Amino acid sequence: MADFLLPRHCVVCGRPLGLHERHICLYCDADLPLTRCWTQASHPMADRYNARIQEYLQEEQERLEHYQYAASLFYYSEEAGYREIPQALKYGGQLELGRHFAARLGALLAESPLWADVDWVVPVPLHWLRRWRRGYNQAAVIAGEITRELNRRPGARVQLRTDVLLRRRHTLTQTRMSGPQKRHNVSGAFRARPAASDAPRHILLVDDVFTSGSTLTACHQALRAVFPPPVRISAATLAFVQEE
Repeated sequence: MADFLLPRHCVVCGRPLGLHERHICLYCDADLPLTRCWTQASHPMADRYNARIQEYLQEEQERLEHYQYAASLFYYSEEAGYREIPQALKYGGQLELGRHFAARLGALLAESPLWADVDWVVPVPLHWLRRWRRGYNQAAVIAGEITRELNRRPGARVQLRTDVLLRRRHTLTQTRMSGPQKRHNVSGAFRARPAASDAPRHILLVDDVFTSGSTLTACHQALRAVFPPPVRISAATLAFVQEE
């Protein structure tokens, strides 16, 4: 009756959803371009993330780090309707949709041994002004569901930490920026607080979309200033853009 009065539609193709469909129809769900990278230590997203990390380490003349992990649920393309998933969360206020897909990613991470030692999940913070205007932080929505799924494992004690990483200044929207412009835009934009409790073994940084990796790398740099190796600082997002 509710669907008759206020029909729900697939976020990807716009088709009316059936009784047992949530946010995405069975046809689009079957074709969801999954990355399947959550079971792999090395793949294009992780390579890009690590390449950005090495760039700033070389600029600061610091030693190289161990290879960091990265994972994403699906591939993002401007030409495909699946781009609507992160956009509906980020700009459309569809928090339940974001939680639905974040829980799927979290469940997949929980099944992989690569993420078995994650003990902190840290969302990329918004500047307070943007947070106030939007009313929520989409990265925190995703991080909350990932934390919930990781804690379903026997004996898991994963913490959602929204107090560790701070955004020091307001940055411009990076949608139309080039790679170098993005790196300059977020350089020095984040600061990490020292942990009041025991240091983590494995931090999982969370954002909505991984494009150039500039934002997550800037967060990595801020966290690394407080948490030196061997603390691993990995990254997870809903979507991954294959080409910058």
